[in-house]
Amino acid sequence: MSIVLSISRRRNSYVLLNHVRFLRRFSDDVEPPRPEIKSESQESVVAKFLENLKNLPQHDWASSESLSSLLVSSSSVSPIAFAQITRRLGSYSLAISFFEYLDLKSESLNRRDASLSLTLQSVIEFAGSEGPDSRDKLLQLYEIAKEKNIPLTVVAAKLLIRWFGRVGMVNQSVLVYEGLDSSMKNTPVRNVVIDVLLRNGLVDDAFKVLDEMLQRESVSPPNRITADIVLHEVWKGRVLTEEKLIELISRFSSHGVSPNSVWLTRFINSLCRNGGSTNAAWDILSDLMKNNAPLEAPPFNALLSCLGRNMNIGRMNDLVLKMDEMGIRPDVVTLGILINTLCKSRRVDEALDFFEQMCGKRSEDGNVIKADSIHFNTLIDGLCKMGRLKEAEELLVRMKVEESCAPNAVTYNCLIDGYCRAGRLETAKEVVSQMKEDGIKPNVVTLNTIVKGMCRHHGLNMAVHFFMDMEKEGVKGNVITYMTLIHACCIVSNIEKAMHWFDKMLEAGCSPDAKIYYALISGLCQARQDHDAIRVVEKLKEGGFSLDLLAYNMLIGLFCYKNNAEKVYEMLTDMEKEGMKPDSITYNTLISFFGRHKDFQSVQKMMEQMREDGLDPTVVTYGAVIEAYCSVGELNEAVKLFKEMGLQSKVNPNTVIYNILINAFSKLGNYEQALSLKEEMKMKMVRPNVETYNALFNCLKEKSQSETLLKLMDEMVEQSCEPNQITMEILMERLSGSNELVKLRKFMQGYSVATPTEKPSPFDVFGLG
Repeated sequence: MSIVLSISRRRNSYVLLNHVRFLRRFSDDVEPPRPEIKSESQESVVAKFLENLKNLPQHDWASSESLSSLLVSSSSVSPIAFAQITRRLGSYSLAISFFEYLDLKSESLNRRDASLSLTLQSVIEFAGSEGPDSRDKLLQLYEIAKEKNIPLTVVAAKLLIRWFGRVGMVNQSVLVYEGLDSSMKNTPVRNVVIDVLLRNGLVDDAFKVLDEMLQRESVSPPNRITADIVLHEVWKGRVLTEEKLIELISRFSSHGVSPNSVWLTRFINSLCRNGGSTNAAWDILSDLMKNNAPLEAPPFNALLSCLGRNMNIGRMNDLVLKMDEMGIRPDVVTLGILINTLCKSRRVDEALDFFEQMCGKRSEDGNVIKADSIHFNTLIDGLCKMGRLKEAEELLVRMKVEESCAPNAVTYNCLIDGYCRAGRLETAKEVVSQMKEDGIKPNVVTLNTIVKGMCRHHGLNMAVHFFMDMEKEGVKGNVITYMTLIHACCIVSNIEKAMHWFDKMLEAGCSPDAKIYYALISGLCQARQDHDAIRVVEKLKEGGFSLDLLAYNMLIGLFCYKNNAEKVYEMLTDMEKEGMKPDSITYNTLISFFGRHKDFQSVQKMMEQMREDGLDPTVVTYGAVIEAYCSVGELNEAVKLFKEMGLQSKVNPNTVIYNILINAFSKLGNYEQALSLKEEMKMKMVRPNVETYNALFNCLKEKSQSETLLKLMDEMVEQSCEPNQITMEILMERLSGSNELVKLRKFMQGYSVATPTEKPSPFDVFGLG
């Protein structure tokens, strides 16, 4: 293999000699140590040499009898002593003069080659630090070494290769490398060559050297430094695709080499972010573990975080089990990811148990894992969202006695949100008072949480009074505060009050943006207040604002609901005047409108017009038509369109469309067909939601079907599907016995009810038992 030839095709070669002679190996793979010389005679010789050299002019060195006699008497001195003398001279000019003196007197030297090689190495060290002048000096020294047949040490070779590369003389770097004996082309030398080639953009040549190192029986296998150099440079220059990078990591792994933890974590994050390639990330870590490559927790945390976002708890369990098998200890970040995921999936008991088991253990770096405020806040938030407020308060008390884990505003805001969700508004206000007593100031999140809770529970006046009290204490509202109040006013059709808060928002210096107008229009549209919506639109236009496509779509939806075809036409005309074209939402709204009126001929025309405008029917489009067929009892047509979706349009049905059909069959009492659709959802990886189960529960009216009902309830728990008020109303009708009511209570707390089971250990769930 000749890298020189491939480089010379692209760059002008700087040729020092017509024929490159191989330099035989002299020193070990690592730089010779620079210890203080322990032998008194050697130290004495070094001191005497330095004293004579510094006291004599350089031009008198060669004729000095004292130096000559000292040189003769130093026959027992190690060659390293001459390297140390050279370094202590302190400058390049003295160092090169000393080397020339030794070369002149070489017949008096014991182990001539070793002494001259190590001295030359020290001279090269000085030359490389000479700044702009280093280029010519390094070239001169390399030429001297070849002319005088002085072997280069491994360290000297590495220095020349690296410094030639730094001054842009990559050809010369390669000449040095090619001139080395094969025994000197060890792993450290190859690492330097690869680094120089990659930094100079010679990727193919660098990979030729790397390929030799990655051979199965390579005498110079890669090490972690190799991986760091290669992966950092190819990542920085984006010279390899993700697939090629994965293949390269696998090749390093076969030698038991792992990328450094920081780079690997970044790459795992990149894989997960770019399309969620969790399988590829999983394969990389599995391959590294299989080859016993050294690994730490951060890369696993990156994958766990991605799996957690996708609620793939089964895969998280497998990964943590693998970590445990390989002795890779979780750290405080691992703890946070797992607790957060468990809480979000309503597995708060498992999160609590795992939290207790992990705290106090030692992480990979030897530090004891200590819970921090983030962990406690996550658990408190999870308990509050489950309605387990007493347990949340107990954790708050525990935080106050834990070292370096004091509660903060986030802690109290989680509790406040929990009480607001439960409708316990007075208790939420008491928590605010407790917060103040503990020296923590309420913030705008506190304000918004309580205002939102009060508005949600029809306490608009309470929300206003609380807002005014907080303003007196210096807590100012933001856009979210005003949007909440405006929206609440719109829901109760108090348009004047909504506009009052709009004006207040302007007075407070909160800049109005599209969201504020959307909130007004959206609130009015949801309240079905079409006349007030028109008034607001007129007022906004008077103020110099114009509606955008999103606002037009909301208004068209409102007028379609009101069956006001004239206003629908007016909105479409206005859109056209403003230069706006209908989008998929506009067409979907119109298709739904015609579908409700059983005007399927207009539905087909709308779909054709949609395609002419370059818009493909979406899953919402099909959902609107399927729902229209179901609403008039045309289930056969609905099912036919449902089956054609994936075949003709390549649009896959989503949860909403499945729910429309399941609900339609459930109303007809056809439980078998409804259940079959639910099973098809699982097979096609479409996640059922609470509406799915509510429809199925509604169909199970007979006492003989109670066992099936309980199994569906367990399935909801497994799917982390939170029941709503409709679920409770249906189940309370179906489960009237005292034993069944106990099961219903357990179901609401997130436990299985069909068969008695022991509460799982978090170590069973996450493979740390």
